[in-house]
Amino acid sequence: MKRFFQPVPKDGSPAKKRPTAATDSGGAPAAAGAGGEEGSPGQEPRKFLTWNANSLLLRMKSDWPAFSQFVARLDPDVICIQEVRMPAAGSKEAPKNPSELKDDTSSSRNEKQIVLRALSSSPFKDYRVWWSLSDSKYAGTAMFIKKKFEPKEVSFNLDRKSSKHETDGRVIIVEFESFLLLNTYAPNNGWKEEENSFQRRRKWDKRMLEFVQRVDKPLIWCGDLNVSHEEIDVSHPDFLISAKLNGYTPPNKEDCGQPGFTLAERHRFGNILTQGKLVDAYRHLHKEKDMDRGFSWSGHPIGKYRGKRMRIDYFIVSEQLKDRIISCEMHGHGIELEGVIVGLELIPIIGRYGTGARLSLAP
Repeated sequence: MKRFFQPVPKDGSPAKKRPTAATDSGGAPAAAGAGGEEGSPGQEPRKFLTWNANSLLLRMKSDWPAFSQFVARLDPDVICIQEVRMPAAGSKEAPKNPSELKDDTSSSRNEKQIVLRALSSSPFKDYRVWWSLSDSKYAGTAMFIKKKFEPKEVSFNLDRKSSKHETDGRVIIVEFESFLLLNTYAPNNGWKEEENSFQRRRKWDKRMLEFVQRVDKPLIWCGDLNVSHEEIDVSHPDFLISAKLNGYTPPNKEDCGQPGFTLAERHRFGNILTQGKLVDAYRHLHKEKDMDRGFSWSGHPIGKYRGKRMRIDYFIVSEQLKDRIISCEMHGHGIELEGVIVGLELIPIIGRYGTGARLSLAP
């Protein structure tokens, strides 16, 4: 799933002890640099971006100036990234530390230096960074939070009781005073029952359902969720629901079709939204299909998938927050939807919790 970056014009009480951001091997913050304010009690973010970078290191090598300009212009309070694709610290056969970048070989040290240099420049020096990394160059998530906002707690597991990171670094959960922010990179459903991908996705959806049923404050959930909920969320529903790989047909007809658009996945996702009392922020604002800007993934530019599109990157919010949504937009364009980033802005909260933030949320 190709997602390289190409910017578009811009549209129109005291917290607990601050969680420690991920550090490099020398103990300095991963987003090194002196910029940005320190956290202030009562302030909460309200402008959010989510981006499946499809290798953050590759973006830093090729697209970082454009992305830096984009971030400086939109000025988000939080940036959630999926498919970081950088390995966790720890040598071969040794336990890994998914909160730190690998640096025990000359190549990994060079790669780490590229990351630290990119994050020490503006505007990223104004953010703290939390990592949740896989053992290899696969999956992984990251979250950049402006230094002026103080999370109450940061965790990396859907259970929230364990200090362990989710397998493949698929989860970062940040608690603020009035809401939870969840960044996830959901596993792909795959095509074949016998390859265990269906089972992996079913297990993930079951755990997500359990998570949303037990959260104790309003939730903002974002990331590459690897599912398109309704027919309006894909460009060619008939093609995608009947798609096959090498003529294979799963035993259960609800597992048939393009991964991310099978009936089984869509039903489970709908149940998660219903049981969790959650709202799809983009669809809440955009009732009609938008063939130019309404999708976040596009098929291969050559062959039968050319121009076939899906919306698999989301902001999902609790019903209590839906009236605070100012905007939820796809930032990307073109037939191949290059570099789609989803932005959410919320009306800021006035009163007890101070000013809030842009998914964007309103006051």
